[in-house]
Amino acid sequence: MKIEPYRRVLSLPGLPSLMLVGTLARIPVTATGVALTLHVAITLDRGFFQAGLVGALCTLGVALSAPVAGRFVDRYGMRPVLLVTMLAQSCFWPLAGHLSFWPLLVGALLSGLLALPVFGLTRQCLAVLVPEERRRTAFSLDSMLVEIAYMIGPALATAAVALVGSRWTLAAIGLGMVGSGTALFVLNPPTRTEEEAEAEAASGGDPVPRRSWITVPMAALLLVTFSATFVLAATELGIIAVLTGSGAVSWTGLVIGVWCLGSLVGGFVYGGLPRGFPAPVLIGAMALLTLPLVLVTDWRLLMVALIPSGLLCAPSLSTTVDTMSRWVPASVRGEAMGLHSTAMTFGLACSAPLAGRVIDQAGPGWAFVLAGGVGLVVALVAGLVWRRSPGAVEPVPEKTEKAIIV
Repeated sequence: MKIEPYRRVLSLPGLPSLMLVGTLARIPVTATGVALTLHVAITLDRGFFQAGLVGALCTLGVALSAPVAGRFVDRYGMRPVLLVTMLAQSCFWPLAGHLSFWPLLVGALLSGLLALPVFGLTRQCLAVLVPEERRRTAFSLDSMLVEIAYMIGPALATAAVALVGSRWTLAAIGLGMVGSGTALFVLNPPTRTEEEAEAEAASGGDPVPRRSWITVPMAALLLVTFSATFVLAATELGIIAVLTGSGAVSWTGLVIGVWCLGSLVGGFVYGGLPRGFPAPVLIGAMALLTLPLVLVTDWRLLMVALIPSGLLCAPSLSTTVDTMSRWVPASVRGEAMGLHSTAMTFGLACSAPLAGRVIDQAGPGWAFVLAGGVGLVVALVAGLVWRRSPGAVEPVPEKTEKAIIV
């Protein structure tokens, strides 16, 4: 495994601070699902169906708002968007623990619609700070950090609910979001390079027509992005179902932890490779390696069998972001990253009910068949139209670093 590509990326001005703030900013966001579920199911005593409904509406709001927030960042800059979304989060989360079910349901949707765009915003700024020929390494590192945030956030939320209760936990999440937004506001990473800003000014600031960059290949990229998170979420539900059915539910954390560790190792190795692979190839391979898991019932064997597909998790996600950053004009990069986040969110949202239905009707292992089948079919279809988008930006030679505007 090569360290040098990561050392070169982290030596770029402004990148270490962006990575640190971006990772910390994602932790309270990743904690929201577990905190809301436990609050509704336990504190409000409404059961897990109603808890899932609150979480689903919050997720729906996030998915719908991501491209809109990105478009506002493109047009007006990052700070106005952060101020509005921080205000919304500071109003909802401290009050969420004191709302009854129906107001909480509405508030969760509104909170999602005005969510902090930390995922798309971090990736947008990353694409500005990193020259194109180094972005695959940078986005691989970012995917690994997202993996770590998803490991920390839910665990912290669960521990906090057990220690201080769900109401204080929800308030703490709001405080964390305001702190995250404030850190990004103060850091103020660039969303344009000087060259991009000058080119946009020369063009009169006219918006780029969506039909010029939302092409058939772009639709294929969004589809494989959707399928990547669909495969991951269905696989996770399949793991839980298999271990629950075999009486080994206490080992769930270890099995999922090994799977996540495989993803981290795979992302690290992929970011150090001299060249990457098209997204349909990586996601198709991950889906193909998921299919045989239907044959595994023992938790020890399952833990080992998950490693091959786990190695491709972070590379699959990072390559979709890298491709998106190359295929879109700089003036719409925020909106494009928002669409990428929406595709990922919808993949997660659609996977859980479908995988749950398959588990109920056919058995736990068939969730792996659903995950692998959907991922493989989508990868094959996307591969038929895969090519470089006409809206792609030409690479910047490595010897000329980009100047940035703050």
